[in-house]
Amino acid sequence: MSENINGKVVVITGASSGLGAETARHLTRQGAKVVLGARRLDRLTELASDLGLDAKAIVQTDVTNRARAKALVDRAVELHGRIDVLLNNAGLMPSSMLEKLKVDEWDQMIDVNIKGVLYGIAAALPHMQSQKSGQIINVSSVAGHKVGPGGAVYAGTKWAVRAISEGLRQEVKPWNIRTTIVSPGAVATELIDTIIDQDVAAGMAKVYEDAIPASSFARVVAFAIAQPDDVDINEVLFRPTSQMY
Repeated sequence: MSENINGKVVVITGASSGLGAETARHLTRQGAKVVLGARRLDRLTELASDLGLDAKAIVQTDVTNRARAKALVDRAVELHGRIDVLLNNAGLMPSSMLEKLKVDEWDQMIDVNIKGVLYGIAAALPHMQSQKSGQIINVSSVAGHKVGPGGAVYAGTKWAVRAISEGLRQEVKPWNIRTTIVSPGAVATELIDTIIDQDVAAGMAKVYEDAIPASSFARVVAFAIAQPDDVDINEVLFRPTSQMY
């Protein structure tokens, strides 16, 4: 179904590594025009070189800054005249037991995982309404469906992503905009490295022992994008076959 990916303008946040970088590679091979944002400009520059992208196709982006999120989307429109897909991929998972009161980490997850998604929507939605087309793909998690000890705040942010996405889905019908939630299980990325609490990190490391590659996520995203315009894949939840949680 790559014919519905070829030529599409796709903006990806959190694109410097892991899920975002692999999705950029996968979609570029299928002819998409990607515009990439992340905080680590050196990693973005390296990825852009690997993909043969123009230097203007990368934007140093902190999704917790609304102006920077808007600048990323506006760059895509400046370069290509439109935005067809926004992949709100940036996320953090510094999980811990609530009793440890790691409030700064709670704030960080709320800012990146919830506000970052909202700022991306705020940047892309006016363009998509004007076009009367587009697709917003938000990344939730298995933790957006199931809560475990040590993951209350992270799960709360990912449940919020699903609630926001469902509300968005219902609201954007007049403009033919599609919405998709992707909820991965244990996929091999740097996300687990954001867990500072050693007890939680040890338990999560066991979950990730059989993690599947980031290419699995990229294929799910491509599947959702590649559908005919009258087909809206609203949510995909996927895990390693061996994962119980």
